[in-house]
Amino acid sequence: MSKSKQKVKFSTAKYAFKYIIWPRRKLLLLGLIFIIINRLSGLVLPGSSKVLIDDVIAKANFEKLQLLILVVGAAITIQSVTSFFLTKLLSVEAQHLISLLRVKVQKHIIKLPVSYFDNHTSGSLVSRIMSDVEGVRNLVGTGLVQLFGGVLTSIIALFLLINISATMTAFAIIPLIIFGIISMKAFAYIRPIFKKRREINADVTGRLTESLNGIRVIKGFNAEKVEISIFDKGVTKLFENVKQSLTSTSLVTSLSTLLLGVASISIMWIGGSNIMEGNMTVGDFFAFTLYLGFLVAPIVQMSNIGSQITDAFAGIDRMEEILNTPQEGEEDQRTIKLGELKGNVSFNDVSFAYEKDNEVLHNISFEASAGTVTALVGSSGSGKTTIAGLAASFLQPTSGKVSIDDNDLSTVKLDSYRTHLGVVLQDDFLYEGTIRENILFSKPNANEEELLNAVKAANVNEFTDRFEKGLDSIIGERGVKLSGGQRQRVAIARAILADPKILLLDEATSNLDTESESLIQESLSHLMKGRTTFVIAHRLSTIKQADQILVIEDGKIFEKGNHDTLIKKEGRYYELYTYQSRI
Repeated sequence: MSKSKQKVKFSTAKYAFKYIIWPRRKLLLLGLIFIIINRLSGLVLPGSSKVLIDDVIAKANFEKLQLLILVVGAAITIQSVTSFFLTKLLSVEAQHLISLLRVKVQKHIIKLPVSYFDNHTSGSLVSRIMSDVEGVRNLVGTGLVQLFGGVLTSIIALFLLINISATMTAFAIIPLIIFGIISMKAFAYIRPIFKKRREINADVTGRLTESLNGIRVIKGFNAEKVEISIFDKGVTKLFENVKQSLTSTSLVTSLSTLLLGVASISIMWIGGSNIMEGNMTVGDFFAFTLYLGFLVAPIVQMSNIGSQITDAFAGIDRMEEILNTPQEGEEDQRTIKLGELKGNVSFNDVSFAYEKDNEVLHNISFEASAGTVTALVGSSGSGKTTIAGLAASFLQPTSGKVSIDDNDLSTVKLDSYRTHLGVVLQDDFLYEGTIRENILFSKPNANEEELLNAVKAANVNEFTDRFEKGLDSIIGERGVKLSGGQRQRVAIARAILADPKILLLDEATSNLDTESESLIQESLSHLMKGRTTFVIAHRLSTIKQADQILVIEDGKIFEKGNHDTLIKKEGRYYELYTYQSRI
């Protein structure tokens, strides 16, 4: 095994002990006490069989029979009660742990950089949050304690067996040792399979989530067969993985049956001979057989628990991958906490690359003074959205510097900056809920007057007044029950309510029809007053009043100026504007 794999295993075991097992040591200790009492009381029944056969039945001792029944009844009661409390305590705590870990993983994921989400599907991330942590219930639940209880029971049963017959015990224990060695090798082989299964499941879930979200596009292009085929391939791949693990575990189970069968035949031969020769009583043989069951059953059970714990560690492996991914804004140099903001934004010789040695922005420099509107225009893929992403701190420059009020944005605490930021995107995100909830998303503690002012400013009331439930109307997943223009106005109302100092409008009016656009342009003009605004627009008629227009081509500023200046220049902006005017 490579050193790197050894390191991963040690890291996972160390994480499991430090963050999962150790904080719950008192509960687990109580569970261990219950399992010890449970297993010791369980040994009373096989021990009583010898007394029943040799001392009670053989000698017709009714007084001893009554005492024996009372002892066995008490033992069974104790075993039942401890089993109940064991399951209640540990199973509930295991589910509590799962909920805590889900929150922890979600909290970490949601604070990862935007670039991370660009490279991972939402469905796969949902799987990481909801499924990967499921297995840990076997570390805190009854799994780990049952493992300890199984070992304890086997050790006690082993000594009792040796006490009855060392020879018969030797013939029984050798197949079990062989079984244990093979099981350890098998679990080492199965663990990567479990880990791979989670990866496949995440991919399949991710694709399924995306296809369900895009059902209108799929039906529009008659692409149901394509999606069915892709899902079928993913499910088949998942099946092949499950088949591989089932083959391995069934091999172990079958081998255990064979080895235990060999042990049973040996015991029947030796035990039968000893009874006939007078070296062993029938009660001794019967007790030996029952104790052997208490030795074997936990070992077989431990193989199943071992599989569950292997699955748990595979989940922790993947959970660790997420938790070890650096979060956004964790850089040591982020020490500046912004207070009041003027809103001066400047780009100084900024270059950016999504991939190494493949720059999409080259030496961008410009000033966006507080309260001004900067429009970014250019052909698709020219770098407009990337510039906006840098201004929003979603991205970090490869070289150069983006500053806010003369503070290098890379040294500013992100939460102190983003409290002053408002964003309206072309395909803005809306939750499945009410219109009211979606607008209040940017400022949950806003009062009714503030909400209604934002609604009016964005002309949301123009359509909500026609709805039976008004602002409390349910809009469906991603606002599917609203038109594109209505969704956009809800998003703009959300930005108005946030009252940001820095505003990013990415094609904010692109989904509006002519009537809606005329209704909202006035609201946007009101919204942009006193705010440093970046506008990305293909419809150049919407940016005539911008203080400066940057024409971006091939990742560079091709032209700069206001509308009138650039029209007189008759350059690239003039070409774009006159072309759209003809259309």
